[in-house]
Order: sequence, then structure tokens, then C-alpha cells
Amino acid sequence: MASLVKSATDPNAAAVVETLCQQYRASTDRLREALRAYIDTGTPPDPELRASGGFAYPEIRLTYGGEGPAEDRRPRSYGRLGEAGDYAITVTRPELYHDYLTEQLGILISDYGVDVEVGSSHQEIPFPYVLDGSGIELGELRAEELARYFPATELARIGDELADGLWDDSRAEYRPLALFDALRTDFSLARLRHYTGTPPEHVQRYILFTNYQRYVDEFIRWGCEQLKSGDRYQSLSGAGGIELTCDNADPVALEAATAARKHQMPAYHLTAEGRAGITIVNIGVGPSNAKTITDHLAVLRPEAWLMIGHCGGLRPSQRIGDYVLAHAYLRDDNVLNAVLPPEIPIPPIAEVQQALETAAREVTGEEADALKQRMRTGTLVTTDDRNWELRYSQSALRFSLSRAVAIDMESATIAAQGYRYRVPYGTLLCVSDKPLHGELKLPGQANLFYDRAVREHIEIGIAAVAELRAFGPRLHSRKLRAFDEPPFR
Repeated sequence: MASLVKSATDPNAAAVVETLCQQYRASTDRLREALRAYIDTGTPPDPELRASGGFAYPEIRLTYGGEGPAEDRRPRSYGRLGEAGDYAITVTRPELYHDYLTEQLGILISDYGVDVEVGSSHQEIPFPYVLDGSGIELGELRAEELARYFPATELARIGDELADGLWDDSRAEYRPLALFDALRTDFSLARLRHYTGTPPEHVQRYILFTNYQRYVDEFIRWGCEQLKSGDRYQSLSGAGGIELTCDNADPVALEAATAARKHQMPAYHLTAEGRAGITIVNIGVGPSNAKTITDHLAVLRPEAWLMIGHCGGLRPSQRIGDYVLAHAYLRDDNVLNAVLPPEIPIPPIAEVQQALETAAREVTGEEADALKQRMRTGTLVTTDDRNWELRYSQSALRFSLSRAVAIDMESATIAAQGYRYRVPYGTLLCVSDKPLHGELKLPGQANLFYDRAVREHIEIGIAAVAELRAFGPRLHSRKLRAFDEPPFR
């Protein structure tokens, strides 16, 4: 055990994180060396090495005695210890989470004077997670054979019990410090690379989701303009492995490199210092994709995610190209019903709503009264049926009772996942068709609409990110915190 005792007078959280990095590197080095020895000579790892934690994740542990601020009214919903006791969480890839961990630990050390120690955990690092970048080739070896001697991925040990309020504290030695432990995090980091075609290290803290490639193309063009201007952004990376800088910021090169679209939900990252840039993900169509990608992005603890895409207008007064700022959601998507019943309300996050409305005014140049003529605030229906119009007679009363103004297939899922994982969320959609009123999305009309609306819409999303940055800790609403919440954001 490497112990680092900290107090309110010695808030060196960075030293704690450095110890995490050292122990994680030591564990992964030992695991890789043992794998190479087995592949080269057939020598299995020393059982005593595993028993002593040689392949284990490091773990943060802290003890809170119950002392702390008598009254804390600061605008921060996280970094709070509600009960005295022992807290812990296993950690993977501490270099990737360096700033996040330093911030979260620094708050607890400063405010509560907690004692922190870093040591080896009981969770072992599954061998597949150390293969990337190691140069290790498994050859003809099967995973089943390696699992006889090395820690493997066991799905029974991975879950979202903490996020979903199913954690059983009566059996636990420690209370959780965070929503995700190392096993759950590593599982998602691997999936992110698979789905998006980009390394998780490139994902920024502000995320835009869209359901049309045209939005991605506009984002790439805008991003290249920013790189050439020498503004805050440093690079633009995308699915396919190409990374652009100010020296080669050519959107055609990036688009051509990813033309094959080998990845299910390609991502593009306009990077900035401190990961304060913008990531955009083309999630395609449907709530299943929306759930899948947010399940995995959540482990990176983004500051916010926004849905910027298209919808069908449900009101006769709407026009093609009007905006819908979702204030409530009718969840007919069904994909989360088992973990978040549809009767649970998904509240709007005031700071996100303000950011989107302010951004819309700035980009369109319209004052509030004029903007109201083309931006409707109201309930959005998210369905899992792409041909919902064919059964509209079965849904008409439900839609009418909800006072819905628009319908899509992703936004409520993304908002519900933000609620579930404590990530601020919001939705600004553009009306691309009105199927109930004879305005269908036909090819000719659609192309005219896209040419006119997409650039403005994506610029609103980008401007909203700038507004969200300014909120700082106030962005993380108390609406997202459960009764018994881990202290880390």
C-alpha cells in the first residue's frame, strides 16, 4: 500500500493522481510481460504474483470523519460527502483522467480534510485491455486458453448498479466515490474506439450528437476554418485516423479519408487545451444507437451533450426550417424502460436551455420576439418506429395529450441517458418535414432545406457550447443528483 495522507492544509491532489499513474503503469507492465512470456515460452504467470495484486487496478480510498463545511451554498452539485465513512473507487487509465481526478480529489481534500490513500484493489485488469499499443501478437492463441491464466473480461462484474440506484451498501466495505469503476470504464473505452473509429483520448468535454452526415460535413468545414484562424482549437481528428492541424486543415482530406464509413457512429473531435473543445458524433437513426453511444461516452464524464438534428413538425403553424427547443420529452423510444421507467420525468436543465436560446439569437441575428416566430419550445416525442405515421391513429390521442410539437427517434433517449448518468443535456432540432400536414421529406425539397438550414443549425450548437463553458460548475444541476450520490461528478 502506498499511502498519501492529505489534509485541508495540504491539498496536493496531483500527487495522489501521480501515484495512481505509477501503480497503473506497474500493473499493466507486469501483465504485458507475463503475456509475452506465455506466448513465447508457454510459461504461465506466477500465481503468487496474481494473488498479491500484481495485475490489479489501483484504487483510491479515503476516510471521512463527518467534519466539513457546516453550510455550503456554493453553486456546485458535486464534491459533497453526505455521510461519515470509508469511500473507494478503482481507477483505470489515470493519465486520461488526470485533470478530472485532480479536480474531484482537490475539492474533497480542500473542503473536508479527508485522508486519501492509493493502493492495489481486488479488481484485476483484463488482458484484452493492455494489448493495444503493446506490440503483443496473440497469433493462434485463443482467448479461452489465455483466460485460464490471465484475468479476462467477465460481464457479470460489469454493470450500472451505481448509476441506476441499485448499489447494495449493506454488503460493501466502502461507499463508492464515483459512478463508474475501472472495469466498467475500460469496457466502454474499448467500445468507443470500435464504434466511433477514434481514440477515446480525443473525445472532448462538450459533445454534439446528430442524425445526419451533412451536419458532420458542416462541422468539419467550420472546424478547419477555426484551425486556420489560429483560434482556441488545436486539431481536428476523425474516424479513419486522420488528424488535421492549422498546417493541413483541408476538409476534403478528412471527408475523403472516412468515405468508406467503416464505423457505425463516426466521431470527429475539434480539440482544445484541457479537452475543452467539441466532439460531434453521427449516431445515425434510432434510439438504440443513441443509448449505445451514450452508455460509453458517459464514462468520460463530459460537461454536457446536445442533440442537434432533424425532426418532424406536428403543428400546422410550423414551417420547414423552424426550430424546436425541447422542454419536455414523451419517451416512446422504449429502450430504457427496464432501467428508467417512462413515467420518470426528465427535467429540462435551465442552463442548457438558456445556452441554446442565446446561441440561436446570436447566430440568427433575430431578437427574442422575432425568434419566437420560428423557434417553438415544447414537448418532443421520441419514437422507436421509423414509420410511425402508418399507425398515427393509434398514437394521436397520446401525442395530443402531451401537447407535443415535434417527433424524432433519438433525442429523448439522449436526454434520459444524460439524466441517468448525470450529464447535462439539451435538444435543439430543425423541422425537416410535416408528414401530418402534407409536407413530406421528398428528395428535391430535402436538398433545398439542407442547403439552407444545416450551416446555421450547427453554428447554433457550436455557439451553445461557448455559452455552456461560461457556466462552469453551475452547469451541473442538482436536478441530476440522486438522494445518495457518489461525491465525484
